Amino acid sequence: MLTCRVGQAQPLINVGCMQSGKMEKEKVVVVMGATGAGKSRLSVDLATCFPAEIINSDKIQAYEGLDIVTNKISKEEQRGVPHHILGTQNPDTDFTALDFRDMSLWAVDAITGRRRLPIIVGGSNSYLEALIDDDDDYAFRSRYEFCCLWVDVAMPVLRRHVADRVEQMLGNGMVEEVRPFFSPHGDYSNGVRRAIGVPEFHRYFRREGLVDEQTRLSLLQRSVSEIKANTCQLAVKQLAKIRRLRNVKRWHIHRLDATPVFANPRHHPNHSWNHHVAHPAAIIVARFLYNSFSSHLRFTPPVMPPATCYT
Repeated sequence: MLTCRVGQAQPLINVGCMQSGKMEKEKVVVVMGATGAGKSRLSVDLATCFPAEIINSDKIQAYEGLDIVTNKISKEEQRGVPHHILGTQNPDTDFTALDFRDMSLWAVDAITGRRRLPIIVGGSNSYLEALIDDDDDYAFRSRYEFCCLWVDVAMPVLRRHVADRVEQMLGNGMVEEVRPFFSPHGDYSNGVRRAIGVPEFHRYFRREGLVDEQTRLSLLQRSVSEIKANTCQLAVKQLAKIRRLRNVKRWHIHRLDATPVFANPRHHPNHSWNHHVAHPAAIIVARFLYNSFSSHLRFTPPVMPPATCYT
């Protein structure tokens, strides 16, 4: 039985090895799912079990700034795992799918060159598609074999979680973080200003100094309600794209149902997460990496306080 513990990641014994007289493709893990489903947490969990580095594929989290609004994984939550394309891009420029494809290909090549596992994680499925199904030269598929993990949460449950998360972001200072990005002319079409949580505050920032306290609070609540609604709409679109990749483009995607974790967030949340998500995911990745590897693997994550926010 193989036990995966923090600091005891298992070697990638078959990455780039010879098999049946020919070079086997390097291997890459992709973690996908709707916003708030726990993608970032799972990617770090896996990186404590296998020697890995993480590549962010969320187009908004790629920008520098707005860490609260974009819900970037914190340094503490990263647990020392190297992260790429996270908070590195100029917030005033556009980071396109082609930019992501080129940067992530370079990162994947560098990571595998260090004999480590690239884990690509994020909610921008159009960016993942641009990387994996590039119509020009199929640079990714010609060199890499990939395994997709889908962290799924039933929409009624996810809606409640999203609402709670927005309230938490509000308490963490979201309004003051967004204030410098306010555009008097209402231009939120470029860079990080496109992030949900920025344009929704436009009306509030324009009028907050001109109205009484009751009206100001009403404007603030309206902005928060719009953020919640727009985040849920984004989640619906993300899920539709995942289903399209699975059903139309025939990507082989392993679905992990995290609904029980979010349905009862105060009932042993870490145990529930490990049982429903982290452990099954580690089994899938072990089989993917080691081919004949069976289910005799125990995922032993670090002891952490009850989670209140998943990304």
